[in-house]
Amino acid sequence: MKLLVVGDIVGAPGRLAFSRVAARMKATGAVDAVVANAENAAGGKGITSTVGEELFAAGADVLTMGDHTFDQKESWTYFDREPRLVRPANFAPGCPGHGVVTVETPAGPLSVINLVGRVFMNPYDCPFRTVDAILKDAGTLARIRLVDMHAEATSEKIVMGRYVDGRVTACLGTHTHVQTSDERVLPGGTAYMTDLGMTGPRDSALGRELDSVIRMFTTGMRESFKIAKRDIVLEGAVLQVDDKTGRAKSIKRIRKQVES
Repeated sequence: MKLLVVGDIVGAPGRLAFSRVAARMKATGAVDAVVANAENAAGGKGITSTVGEELFAAGADVLTMGDHTFDQKESWTYFDREPRLVRPANFAPGCPGHGVVTVETPAGPLSVINLVGRVFMNPYDCPFRTVDAILKDAGTLARIRLVDMHAEATSEKIVMGRYVDGRVTACLGTHTHVQTSDERVLPGGTAYMTDLGMTGPRDSALGRELDSVIRMFTTGMRESFKIAKRDIVLEGAVLQVDDKTGRAKSIKRIRKQVES
């Protein structure tokens, strides 16, 4: 199986990049399945059903989320009725949606687990105990398993990668919007990368227009951050997976620029 895993999609520019790159890679057979983080896809915060359906139509097999999961109240019911949309599994019980999904792809079944970190973030439930509980019930999961670890601290993501090494196909970080260059296959056969990066405008501060962010930092006053529009890219990674063992054979980070 060949997998494209896409870093945080930010606003309309990110959706444009995703629709052009992911759809083409899937149509040409460059990849068999696509997983993307969409927690910033609707105006930079959260997701809506309209935005979700746009991304699924463009080629996404699974959309993962993060700390902005429920920022768009309109989407709350969407999480319960769209099985391909997953939010962090270590959210408190009773939250809408689910943290694990298994989907069929042209190359076989794929399970996706979404987690959110706790370091420098809100006091979520423990992601390590949560993933243990999910993997303990491995009979419900596909052989090929991908973890989206949505976290701020690189140390927490690195430790999670090592913690699940040999138990999942890949553990890939999202959230910081800055692509890291540490992609590798760990000793147990798990592909790892601290952060997949951002799908959206690079001429920005994490996808937002620079002027307003500079004013916020220099004055300390609150600002309304608009989505930037220039230098649009898709960032992420392509994985080659052994279908029989579920282990990763390779991981390669990618950055594809698109015309706005």
